[in-house]
Amino acid sequence: MSAMQKLIEYELDNPGADSAPPQILTPIEKHGDIYFKREDKFKICDAIGAKARTAHYLITDAKNRGFRGVTTAGSRTSPQINIVATIANAMGMQCVAHTPLGKLSPELIDAQNKGAIIIQHKAGYNNVIIARSQEYASQHNYYNIPFGMECKEAVSQALMQVKDLLPNIKKIVIAVGSSMNLAGVLQGLKKKKLSIPVLGIMVGANPISRLDKYAPACWRGMVQLIKSELKYHEEEKNNEKYGIKFDPIYEAKCLKYLQPDDLFWVIGIRKTLSS
Repeated sequence: MSAMQKLIEYELDNPGADSAPPQILTPIEKHGDIYFKREDKFKICDAIGAKARTAHYLITDAKNRGFRGVTTAGSRTSPQINIVATIANAMGMQCVAHTPLGKLSPELIDAQNKGAIIIQHKAGYNNVIIARSQEYASQHNYYNIPFGMECKEAVSQALMQVKDLLPNIKKIVIAVGSSMNLAGVLQGLKKKKLSIPVLGIMVGANPISRLDKYAPACWRGMVQLIKSELKYHEEEKNNEKYGIKFDPIYEAKCLKYLQPDDLFWVIGIRKTLSS
């Protein structure tokens, strides 16, 4: 068991001032023969989804601690930068974002329109933009919002949503990017002593090392991971079901795997597609 796993399990058993605050549950809906966990219905400061919940928690912490602003890193197609920019703007905080060189996506343009400063890096590998965001935070007294929201707060926020699951749910299906929401769901299932199997559709980099760090030590026996046939930047063209629109980079890549009585854990949808 990793040190982070021990910390998460300790906080689960010993909730206190340093743990994430209680959250209102997002709804579980049934459409046809599929259940949908609608984290995409969570909205705060005009930002949407589970990442928005974590970002608000972190940006609030940044403001309370007197940081000048927040900085983060993300791919040009990731919704994270716009989520952080939207909430930072609403809270009166400056946002600086680091991303690879290339044409700005609609999400990045929207982030710019909300006052975010976009810094593009020619060598735009994930490890490079992560390092540049960390360096900027250190040099300018900015609070670093981790790439992929990789932090125990994201796990804590997600696990608190593992409630009110119906006993006839066949399995939980979830998109796996950074894997923080998957780690939180697995922690919640373990805490609630629920044996519902989980199918994770990998839409980004290999999540094994992060799951080893943040998910329960027994996570390999709780979830099956399948890599999406589409590359990360490729969009799933069929991104609607039962009139619900899903993010074409993330959730839409799970639709083909849904079976009757599954619970589809919908983490969010990018702001530029939400209307």
